[in-house]
Amino acid sequence: MADLDPRVTTFRRLHESGCFVIPNPWDVGSARLLEQLGFAALATTSSGLAWALGRPDYTVAVDEALAHYAAVAGAVKIPINADFERGFATDPDGVALNVARACDTGIAGLSIEDSTHETAQPLFDFDVAVARVRAARRAIDQSGTGILLTGRSEGFIAGRPDLRETIRRLEAYADAGADVLYAPGLSSIDDIGAVVRAVAPKPVNVLVTSGFTTLAALTDLGVRRISVGSALARNALTGFLAAAREIADHGTFDTLGGATPFAEVNRLFGA
Repeated sequence: MADLDPRVTTFRRLHESGCFVIPNPWDVGSARLLEQLGFAALATTSSGLAWALGRPDYTVAVDEALAHYAAVAGAVKIPINADFERGFATDPDGVALNVARACDTGIAGLSIEDSTHETAQPLFDFDVAVARVRAARRAIDQSGTGILLTGRSEGFIAGRPDLRETIRRLEAYADAGADVLYAPGLSSIDDIGAVVRAVAPKPVNVLVTSGFTTLAALTDLGVRRISVGSALARNALTGFLAAAREIADHGTFDTLGGATPFAEVNRLFGA
């Protein structure tokens, strides 16, 4: 581990004890602002990136995503975890090839999800899903980068909210080499606790996009990492739309008066 990128070493250390928040910027500017606020690490958001490009989620090509990871990682000094969606591939060999490319972008970690994005069969078959995580693990090991692999089970946000099946998949992903386990969509403290206990001692990431819990409560449960997904990007767009709709619908400009002053924003970006 002595020859690893220091940010990879830092990222690994963050998962060893306690609990930390890893917020999700959608571009270089938002990443730099979050770094200034003192967060120890950041994670990209696939939906936030897609919206910044004027598209719906899951329409970004792998080359675009890789360029985004490199740009964000190059703009900050803290570790970056990449939302690598479904590996931009279906078969394990394709996942391995793309993960190998991602390892060259300067990221400190990446996640692989088991969602197919198909209505009829929203999750990959169990054996295929496990093989995809195993392929990602192999690619990371061959890269020598030491970046962390997060195994994601998407059932609770893909229309298959089955806790027992989610835990079965997360346990299998842990056995296949995932360093961190993640089931976005869990909102029950009991369910989160069950996941933490099932995969222990491996760390668990929890998605928080509302006020259903707190950092302190999740720390007490043994959660190691908290992300916010697309929530920051959606909050930014909420403010933008409110101001723009006032102008479009009423011809007034009152909402603009509540914005952060120009000088302060300019200062945050180094002026």
